Amino acid sequence: MSFSTRSFHFFKGSPPERYGRGGFFAFSAEKSEGFSLTPIFAIQNYSMFKKFTFLFLLFPVFASAQLVNIEAKRLQTDSIRFALNADFSFNHTNNDGAKVNQIDGSLTTQLKSKDLKKIYLILGTYKLIDSEAKNLQNSWFLHGRFNYKFNDLLRLESFIQGQYNQLLVVEQRNLVGAGLRLKWMDKENFSGYLGNSYIYEVEYSDRAGTTEYNHRNSTYLSLSYFPKSQKFSVANTVYYQPLYNNLDDYRILEQFRLDIPLSNWFRVFMIYDYYFDSKTPLKTQEYTSELELGVGFSL
Repeated sequence: MSFSTRSFHFFKGSPPERYGRGGFFAFSAEKSEGFSLTPIFAIQNYSMFKKFTFLFLLFPVFASAQLVNIEAKRLQTDSIRFALNADFSFNHTNNDGAKVNQIDGSLTTQLKSKDLKKIYLILGTYKLIDSEAKNLQNSWFLHGRFNYKFNDLLRLESFIQGQYNQLLVVEQRNLVGAGLRLKWMDKENFSGYLGNSYIYEVEYSDRAGTTEYNHRNSTYLSLSYFPKSQKFSVANTVYYQPLYNNLDDYRILEQFRLDIPLSNWFRVFMIYDYYFDSKTPLKTQEYTSELELGVGFSL
């Protein structure tokens, strides 16, 4: 086996203190008509303007849901106006002549206006797992979002999104939407957000031979807890997306994260994702779940 990776992260201004300096070693298990175990090792070194990350993906993950937790992708950079994260990895395996190549790339960038009231967020990911016989997975995801801050509690959001995943019944989904985001809790140890949006989406399914045009509601609720003891922290986000004209047709995404610091420089964490689609174009139900366990360090 041979592989090479490169990635970079750039911040205009000092990097957020909540990121610190550190890295992680993680195992990821995913279930969606199959199972895979992914060990990941990363070392991060931050400076005033940039950080370099060396990311080693030793084994591929074979499936992922099309409903993405955008809440987890937001860059919490406080007063920093510009931030950019980019990762690229290549993995080549040769097992007794059976060759598999994997390419992974991701980009996240965020720009804030001078008054910090307007936020522009762009996300992009691409994954290709290819063998000599066929593509095992080909997926991409693009998301653009505009956020306007009325006050400390209320914000306006609008977004556009496109995504493709050959493993799912709905291979491609394109959508646009807009709504409101409310900071419903802002305590010393708790923070919470509630969002509600209208979505117009177009879904393509080659398996079912259908193209569907849907008007869908999207509601999400997030809650984070940071105790004074700092012995652990938890965060949970739930998305619920039903059709306006058929509440029996809905999608759910649940993400839970637990972090436990064992010292000032060492921690363990767990992330669990669950995705459910109540009615696919094949009139079936579909779900995926992923559990990730890992340890991290800070220098």
